[in-house]
Amino acid sequence: MEHTRRMRRIEVEAFGSLDELSVTEGPDPTPGPGEVVVAVEAAGVNFVDALIVQGAYQFTPPLPHTPGTEAAGVVCAIGDGVHAVEVGQRVVALPSTGGYSSHVVVPESAAIPVPENISAGQAAGLVQSYATALYALTRRAHVAEGEWVAVLGAGGGVGLATTDLATALGARVIACASSAEKLSLATAAGAVATVDYEHEDVKTAIRERTDGRGADVVVDPIGGDKAEAALRSLRWDGRYLVIGFAAGAIPALPLNQVLLNSRSVLGVELGGLARRAPEEFSALVSEVMALVASGTVHPPEPTPFPLADAGEVLADLQHRRLAGKAVLVP
Repeated sequence: MEHTRRMRRIEVEAFGSLDELSVTEGPDPTPGPGEVVVAVEAAGVNFVDALIVQGAYQFTPPLPHTPGTEAAGVVCAIGDGVHAVEVGQRVVALPSTGGYSSHVVVPESAAIPVPENISAGQAAGLVQSYATALYALTRRAHVAEGEWVAVLGAGGGVGLATTDLATALGARVIACASSAEKLSLATAAGAVATVDYEHEDVKTAIRERTDGRGADVVVDPIGGDKAEAALRSLRWDGRYLVIGFAAGAIPALPLNQVLLNSRSVLGVELGGLARRAPEEFSALVSEVMALVASGTVHPPEPTPFPLADAGEVLADLQHRRLAGKAVLVP
């Protein structure tokens, strides 16, 4: 593979508008001891990236800042003491920041070999979405075969990953999204029923799809005004998974609905797991890679965009104009 001679990256000079992101150039990075340089072929785009750029996330990195926490490519240089990966190997890099770049430097432990049966684009959008889904379904909700899992935002990255994985676990997925295009993607990922929540009441529709029983699990990465109806759609002893607030508003849920029906509300914070329990996080990522390599799950091919379009892509993601996953190509 031929690599660029000078590193190109998105640089954030000040927190605020997504319109002011720019591409800058600099010398190619060199690895220190225990480090790996990855020539990036595709960088994953995630909702949290937009919040960080706007200074609206729970922490703000030092400026100037390059967004991005997952990028797939080829190892082009290794530092002293690196043994787990080698030059020329395909990996997905998991930097704490800096993924929107033609090259990224990460510790050896953050360069994860990529299964041969997926593209760089699939790999770049894999970890955040599928590790979140795996953590939510198997560590938090403990989803069982035959259960009904209602997925809000089912046409987005986390929603599609959750649909794919829940189906692989033997659950029955009700995909809930805002357009026919997004619901079509979710159906292709394995959903057995759909709800267009721009035209149907979420609670009523989910109850109808489950013959009046209600969902066993709700997976909610969007929050906003659909959350309360989704909570009310749960059966007795159902589980509500809070993953994020892509709709923009943090919902105020009526806790009497939790009490009176012995329901559980569970938080799912992958970044917190990575910081507090890095070994557990690494095991989770390894499990995701094994599921992909075996063909058990099928990450979708994302839509590629030029690196220079990062601001526009983040805005489209934040305003829910994107269906499926997107990646940036340096």
